[in-house]
Amino acid sequence: MGPDFRMEEAAMTAGAARVAGVDEVGRGPLAGPVMAAAVILDPDRIPEGLNDSKQLSVKRRGALAEMLHASARIGIGLATVEEIEQHNILRASHIAMQRAIANLPVLPDHVLIDGSMVPRGLNIPAQPVVKGDTRCVSISAASIVAKIARDRVMVDLAQQHPGYGWETNMGYGSKSHMSALQNLGVTPHHRRTFKPVHNMLYQE
Repeated sequence: MGPDFRMEEAAMTAGAARVAGVDEVGRGPLAGPVMAAAVILDPDRIPEGLNDSKQLSVKRRGALAEMLHASARIGIGLATVEEIEQHNILRASHIAMQRAIANLPVLPDHVLIDGSMVPRGLNIPAQPVVKGDTRCVSISAASIVAKIARDRVMVDLAQQHPGYGWETNMGYGSKSHMSALQNLGVTPHHRRTFKPVHNMLYQE
């Protein structure tokens, strides 16, 4: 069973006119920002086949993202590498989520957030949904939009810093990325608080 629209319907029944699903992508990589998307689906125009972005092929994700940009209201937010280092990755993901919500063309009345925590300081009624990207179709939509947006950023960064393979590993610590770190060193886009990068900087 894929994700469905039941949580959104429950919130609407309780009086929320606009319900947004929110998800982040890029917590695990050693390089690049963490990004989030907030998506308010049009109940009459929900694209078929929405699912957790990790369950979808690259081609399918791209097609669904295009459909979502055409039919839904979308906000995208990011937290920079500096913010990840300054706070921590969890707090930075929450900052990215809050920015994504703030960047929606209209503010939602209720937010469904992937994970077990609601970002602190969020002043909109919100509900955390564990494994939300596989249960709640608005969160699935947000996971797809965020993934496509972050992949584009990493492909751009890969052109500025060739050799790390970011256009394919998206900043995750793949074998080729790790050997490039050894051979080419640390870039300004690497997360210095993440263990493999930190160890490389301080191995002397």
